[in-house]
Amino acid sequence: MGMLSDDANWYKHAIFYEVVIRGFADSNADGTGDIRGLISKLDYLQWLGVDCLWLLPYYDSPLRDGGYDISDYYKVLPEYGTVEDIAELIEAAHSRGLRIITDMVMNHTSDQHAWFQEARDPASDKHDWYVWSETDERYPDARIIFVDTEKSNWTYDSMAGKYYWHRFFSHQPDLNYDNPEVGAAMLDVVRFWMNMGLDGLRLDAVPYLFERDGTNCENLPETHGFLKEVRRVIDTEYEGRILLAEANQWPEDVVEYFGEGEGDECHMAFHFPVMPRMFMAARQENATPIVEIMASTPEIPETAQWGIFLRNHDELTLEMVTDEERDYMYAVYAADPRMRMNVGIRRRLAPLLDNDRRLIELFHALLLSLPGSPVMYYGDEIGMGDNIYLGDRDGVRTPMQWSPDRNGGFSQADFATLALPPNVDPVYGYQATNVEQQQRHHTSLLMWVRSLLGLRKEHPVFGTGTFESIGASNPKVLSFLREAPPELRGTADDEHILVVANLASTAQFVELDLSRFDGWHPVEMLGGTDFPRIGELPYLLTLGPRSFYWFELTAPTE
Repeated sequence: MGMLSDDANWYKHAIFYEVVIRGFADSNADGTGDIRGLISKLDYLQWLGVDCLWLLPYYDSPLRDGGYDISDYYKVLPEYGTVEDIAELIEAAHSRGLRIITDMVMNHTSDQHAWFQEARDPASDKHDWYVWSETDERYPDARIIFVDTEKSNWTYDSMAGKYYWHRFFSHQPDLNYDNPEVGAAMLDVVRFWMNMGLDGLRLDAVPYLFERDGTNCENLPETHGFLKEVRRVIDTEYEGRILLAEANQWPEDVVEYFGEGEGDECHMAFHFPVMPRMFMAARQENATPIVEIMASTPEIPETAQWGIFLRNHDELTLEMVTDEERDYMYAVYAADPRMRMNVGIRRRLAPLLDNDRRLIELFHALLLSLPGSPVMYYGDEIGMGDNIYLGDRDGVRTPMQWSPDRNGGFSQADFATLALPPNVDPVYGYQATNVEQQQRHHTSLLMWVRSLLGLRKEHPVFGTGTFESIGASNPKVLSFLREAPPELRGTADDEHILVVANLASTAQFVELDLSRFDGWHPVEMLGGTDFPRIGELPYLLTLGPRSFYWFELTAPTE
């Protein structure tokens, strides 16, 4: 049904858009965004040009961790709606050619989940569904992830008379996947939502499913074994659906989540380390951090795809950088301690980039041209700001700013009843920054982003083409080729796209070795402008501050 393409590799060309339901649109004026509110905004998302929505958890939850603490996998949080609303959302999205994936938290439940409450009784059949210990000293090599809130990965439960294991918050006990009943129960959950029509699952925190003595309890063979079983279920029962791994690890470890051979684990995985290096490169005005991380990114199976992003609902994680790099990032992007959280920076894209329109455009140009499928975060297309005075990560989850109307058009509720206050900052507040205002002006950030999304979609090479960094005479300039042979394009011709980006805040020149394209013409893709022919000598370009070119290289005609 609907307008969905039947391309089994749709995810390799898709533009993903992350939605926080609670903060997107409120349909019943209770102050909380809901599923029916999201349905009312699908026309906007179709107009914007995204292909697949990624929904944060909508399951029943005490909301002590934004819904990542699930208390019932089969029930929708009442404030958001019902299971029937999810079914209607999927149908409405599909009819517009939009797909939907959602978070699935497999590693842990809320401590309010019936499974855990039952498991606290050592005589219960469910007791072994969680990881218990008589001491809190097992698995000493496992790091503590939330170092600013948790002192240990073990918490004592007085009813059980034992410690239970948790890699995240103490109110999120880890499930025990050594008990086969747990894996079977989770596959039942997967099937329930796949039967609903979802197009895939983002698997939250997957490196931690199993624990083993003498290891750091991450990326264990047993964990990969269970994920292969999930993939087998998806492949055999749900054609065209995908699994997206959230594994905040180095590329050489993440690549294992694609599986073996042609890829028998997850279809996609986030490329976490490239993101902070884009911010480092921009502030240092040096392309080296991006060039180096791309050089250390291993090949992935033919059927796999990276997911890349600028910002999301979490903090800008600095786990995948050195201590020295982390100190630098804090100094230049989070001078105020309120901007920091865990091992990261809890800010949105526009304020991170000082609301510099040229820099925001440059970052989007990189997001949409580097290898992988881009994942956008709601509101970044209009340059929404954050509120560092809100707790936890709520500062980057404030309501979508639709218009200058009451509560930014997000809700008709009394301001005091809103789940989170809309941003009223003089620069980033909804009166100044909103969808309605930017749709009226063709030079707005929103209209620019929309046009760039459209341009990317015309060139599948951005999704599936090769990546080759080109040595440049100027380290402030990043340049690379994206190329696709005819068999990748499904056409008779190759495609060659050259991306050149000036990371500096001042004008720069660069000489590029394009001698292998001697006689070819670069055509600037945003304006369709022919640039001078490439010759045997280095190709000279000048670029304005924070500017970029996307060139399509065209071969000389006979």
